[in-house]
Amino acid sequence: MDYGGMTVNERLYVSDLMDKFDKAIKENDIKTLKDIVEKIDLDESYIETIIEDFNPPAGL
Repeated sequence: MDYGGMTVNERLYVSDLMDKFDKAIKENDIKTLKDIVEKIDLDESYIETIIEDFNPPAGL
């Protein structure tokens, strides 16, 4: 699939990986996140950023 110009959310949606991604985030499942990131043609360097974005520090 050509993901050019799509956001991460758009890529997850069209790939039917949104629920799997949400579960992996909640469980901090890095292996699954790596698999998903690879499937939607993102570099693994995005994983840390994604985790930080979806898991803000306590108190926010």
